[in-house]
Amino acid sequence: VLAMFAGGFLVACAGYLAGSSYGANFAQRTGPLAAEAIEQAGGKGITAQFTNRFGSPTRHALLYGGEDLDEQTRADVAKAVAGVSGVGGVFWADGTMMAESGEQTLSSLNCEDDVEGLLRTRTIRFEGGSSELADASQLLLDEVAAALRPCLGSIIAVTGHTDNSGPEPGNLALSKARAQTVRDSLIGRGIPRDGLRAGGVGSSQPVDGLNPADPANRRIEFSVIATEPVLPTPVDTPSAR
Repeated sequence: VLAMFAGGFLVACAGYLAGSSYGANFAQRTGPLAAEAIEQAGGKGITAQFTNRFGSPTRHALLYGGEDLDEQTRADVAKAVAGVSGVGGVFWADGTMMAESGEQTLSSLNCEDDVEGLLRTRTIRFEGGSSELADASQLLLDEVAAALRPCLGSIIAVTGHTDNSGPEPGNLALSKARAQTVRDSLIGRGIPRDGLRAGGVGSSQPVDGLNPADPANRRIEFSVIATEPVLPTPVDTPSAR
């Protein structure tokens, strides 16, 4: 059994190292090509990063700078970077982006259900009595952001809840602060700031069937409060600022 475990561990390590090597090689090869595409599109001052928030290589480009450029130039830059071989999605670090293309209404929206599915067995957690996110919640928020992308163009409400321990004014303030933290984290992951609304209701809306004092009432909920989505594309371009 020990030999089997050791063998599996070595295979996993080899796979991780191979993936890391490929990612590093991809970033090394693609970085100069993206920089050339940015220059040709007139994106002076814009840089493309191919690492995620944890420093790991990724195919998805995160664009920095260009705040003084007009929106058409920024759109041209995003398209140019997306056209580089091997590049996945293209996002702006400032969060001021919307899905490109005509404002075609989708027949149905599944993003709210998808997010509820993610949160059915897992919870966005915070440090005790604080609005600071627990480290374990970062990967879950990555998944939440990905699930919300089909709803770009809609207004998405982020609502914080608490249990009824402690005075209600404090519960209300904490629920609002936590919702704002989640909103800011989603903006950092490329969800447009003007499409997110953060609010808190304290302990006034416990989960159906739960005692108001149950810690499971400490939660973040998402809902689509306006459904005017646009058709998502692989390239995200800045909205008016």
